[in-house]
Amino acid sequence: MKHHPVTLSRRTFLKSAAAAAVFPAIIPASALGLDGTVAPSNRIVMASIGVGGQGSYDTRALMSMPEVQYVAVCDVDRNHCATAKGMVEEHYAANKPDGSYSGIQEYHDFREVLARDDIDAVMIATPDHWHAVISVAAAKAGKDIYCEKPLAISIPEGRAVVDAVRRYGRVFQTGSHERSRDNARYACELVRNGRIGKLHTIRVQMPVDRVEEYEQPPSPIMPVPEGFDYNFWLGPAREAPYTEKRCHFFFRYILDYSGGEMTDRGAHIIDLGQLGNGTDDTLPISVEGKGTFAKEGLFNTAYIYDFAFEFANGVRLLGDNRGPRGIRFEGEDGWIFIHVHGGNLEAEPQSLLREVIGPDELHLGRSLGHHYDFIECVKSRGEPKAPVEVGYHSATMCHMANIAMLLGKKLHWDLEKEQFDDPVANRMMQPSMRAPWVI
Repeated sequence: MKHHPVTLSRRTFLKSAAAAAVFPAIIPASALGLDGTVAPSNRIVMASIGVGGQGSYDTRALMSMPEVQYVAVCDVDRNHCATAKGMVEEHYAANKPDGSYSGIQEYHDFREVLARDDIDAVMIATPDHWHAVISVAAAKAGKDIYCEKPLAISIPEGRAVVDAVRRYGRVFQTGSHERSRDNARYACELVRNGRIGKLHTIRVQMPVDRVEEYEQPPSPIMPVPEGFDYNFWLGPAREAPYTEKRCHFFFRYILDYSGGEMTDRGAHIIDLGQLGNGTDDTLPISVEGKGTFAKEGLFNTAYIYDFAFEFANGVRLLGDNRGPRGIRFEGEDGWIFIHVHGGNLEAEPQSLLREVIGPDELHLGRSLGHHYDFIECVKSRGEPKAPVEVGYHSATMCHMANIAMLLGKKLHWDLEKEQFDDPVANRMMQPSMRAPWVI
């Protein structure tokens, strides 16, 4: 998608012109985009940073789009990187006459990816504690960004991402893909258009998977697997001995790298609460919570919890770890429940789900997919379904709940200053970064 000037000497130009006159160029239709393909000059050149489980899924979704041309994958785990490279090359090879393709570069350090001026956009699916550092660096490097949720591991880091994205004029899609589902958007339209009467309560249900993991004794120190740069994986987090369940999937249950179920599924479900409440552009004015934390072992996020937010519009958002997983909007005349991970709807009265949103009512639009929406906005320079401010507000609510549960008290939030009324809570929300990493 980027274009670079090419300088030709007069002699070279004349020789090339003469050759062209004798041998007319035969340009394949695919090179011009005339056979339904996208011409190479119009493709969005992409790289993925963090290609483990979710990163592999995101890469597969993005590379399947004809407008996208992948050139690189990056991961501190050599095995992840090699697997992702093989996956992308196999995809492109399937469309080659000889069935082979070898154009994907592997990287260990994300900074080398961002230094490439031929890359237009990056997908970031690292552990959460890396999201802000890489997102800010990517924005400064002039890349558009698809970054997995939560936006950042702390509130100030999230604000830094928002500021960088806006300062450098980048397109940013937070990976809160649940808000791109048709059923979720329809349910929120029903709520926003008053079909359940005046909205007064939102109930978030987030059961914790693998509760047994919280009851394990301290994990033993282990040798670092070959091909895994554990020190780089820790990055801005404090030093800690390697053990298998500190990394990869299980990092999400450790506060140094994530925020437990709150920032995992919560970044999806609370995000839907924001959409249905019409508060994407703001935050609650108070939060309170209580949680149960393991007394020993590796995992230190809450696995039993209750939390409550109050908004300036009078709506309360209540959450707990009891199922089924999803979100329920309650109004004076009925309720609607969205099952997360599937998007099925329930309602009372059931006739709500047959309602048609009129032409003069609020419409939230539809998407052909969260990844597709990002790519379309890279081309149009428009706003995706989960722009950076939306990601910031949803992630901030997750962090507010975690801090309230750790303190076991009610906290008030200043919308202008973006801080609590409690000095201890304010200190807890500040990031602590290991040198040399800064934002």
